[in-house]
Amino acid sequence: MELSIELILILFITGIAAGFIDSIAGGGGLLTIPVLLWSGLSPLTVLGTNKLQGTAGTLTSSLNFYRNGHIPLKSALSAVIMTFIGSAVGTLAVQQLDNQSLAILLPILLLIFALYFIVSPRITDKDALQRMSTTVFAFTAGFGIGFYDGFFGPGTGSFFVIAYVTLLGYGLTRATAHTKLMNFSSNLASLIFFYLAGLVAWQVGLIMAAGQVIGSYSGSHLTMKHGVKLIKPMLFIVSVLMSLKLLFDSYF
Repeated sequence: MELSIELILILFITGIAAGFIDSIAGGGGLLTIPVLLWSGLSPLTVLGTNKLQGTAGTLTSSLNFYRNGHIPLKSALSAVIMTFIGSAVGTLAVQQLDNQSLAILLPILLLIFALYFIVSPRITDKDALQRMSTTVFAFTAGFGIGFYDGFFGPGTGSFFVIAYVTLLGYGLTRATAHTKLMNFSSNLASLIFFYLAGLVAWQVGLIMAAGQVIGSYSGSHLTMKHGVKLIKPMLFIVSVLMSLKLLFDSYF
């Protein structure tokens, strides 16, 4: 496809905005997927291209959090591996199965999580009670949410954050940092299989990826600086907007 200067600017700016939102609360797909569809790509190529630009953003956030000591790779490795495997399986499964039931259920879950983020006194920057080992977490939450991301996608960041907070007792900033690493793993796995199917528009995706790097770097810095005061309202707003968009797409 031919890329005009106007389209390049729109893709780049969208990448910046999506990367910024994603690095704090997730939900950047609310911006990127409509813009990619508007650019004229087919729906499946939109999904593959979205994984390309999302991989760049989550890699940037992950590296930023890691350099600042928020992600000990050794303890996160098992979850990274199982998330990768789960996403690969989900990406293959989505080509065979109907995901209409998820489209109906997901907005309800996101609204519940949005309320939980706001009203629960447990959502702080302080670590709390750990309810399972990191290995069990990897084989349950890591694989399960990874599968969901490869299969369907919206709200993955919110699901990972709530899993880290409630199951491993992580504080919100620490949970967000680990979530970006899991998002990178699931995005990379999904991207590989979309690439093998020839469903990635590289020019478009790389332009958005450049914007993602800028937005993700800025957003992850703000997250580390402001912590729960920034993440909590952003998670609430993004979760509500995502649920409303999905409800609208399902019923109108």
